[in-house]
Amino acid sequence: MTGYGLASTDQENTKFSVEIKSLNSKFLELNLKLPRAYADKELLLRNVCSKDIERGKVNVSINIERSEENLKGATINAALLSKYYKQLEAINIDLGANSSNLLQAVLNFPDVISYTEEVVNEGEWDILQKTFYTALASFNQFREIEGNALKQDLELRIKNILGFFSQIEVLAPLRIPHIRAKLNQLLEEVSGKVNVDQNRLEQELIYYIDKLDITEEKIRLKSHCDYFTETLKSKDANGKKLGFISQEIGREINTMGAKANDAQIQQLVVGMKEELEKIKEQLLNVI
Repeated sequence: MTGYGLASTDQENTKFSVEIKSLNSKFLELNLKLPRAYADKELLLRNVCSKDIERGKVNVSINIERSEENLKGATINAALLSKYYKQLEAINIDLGANSSNLLQAVLNFPDVISYTEEVVNEGEWDILQKTFYTALASFNQFREIEGNALKQDLELRIKNILGFFSQIEVLAPLRIPHIRAKLNQLLEEVSGKVNVDQNRLEQELIYYIDKLDITEEKIRLKSHCDYFTETLKSKDANGKKLGFISQEIGREINTMGAKANDAQIQQLVVGMKEELEKIKEQLLNVI
């Protein structure tokens, strides 16, 4: 599921900031960006993220902004640069060569520019680590709020399916007398009432009606819906499990639709399928 967390700390003209963003993904795809000086801390931070986030396309950005007087960077050796420049200039005059790129060339000479390697300060690392955990807590809180909203929506969809199911329970028994009367009418029109073998007719009706019976499907559908709701209340990561249960719910709904032989029940089945599709879409965001 999506998530967002941001935290920052200002300490002695230095700002430490951590931003965590995530999009839905079946697996944990972690992109961690941190200052070069803290490269040795990457594995530690990755392990924390792997344990706490579990799944998602996650971007973690860690920045340190220093005030101008605290900036560390490149130092130019002006005396050496001037020496190199004058020597090249004299050579160019003697050769009659183009002197337009002399400065650029001199800047690439050895020891003209030196870089100060930033050293990790343990005090700063403690501040940065606390900022990271604050951002992570904010990120998890964001996802918890979104998770509660998803849970409420999934509960509503299951409730709607059970609502359609209750209507089907009322309509299902009414099919039998209607089917019986319709078959009798057809037989009378074709063969005449005197030629109908009532015993054979009853046997055929029992066989035919047994094929249309949806009692088992109703029991299993109700059981799957209850199990889905129960699993939804668990604190564990049950996205895959909920996905499997939704597949079973879909199987019972499809079988009921195939056996319905009734226009009203078919319409209710379509309604259940619509709700189930919305459940499957939402489950893509559940870990």
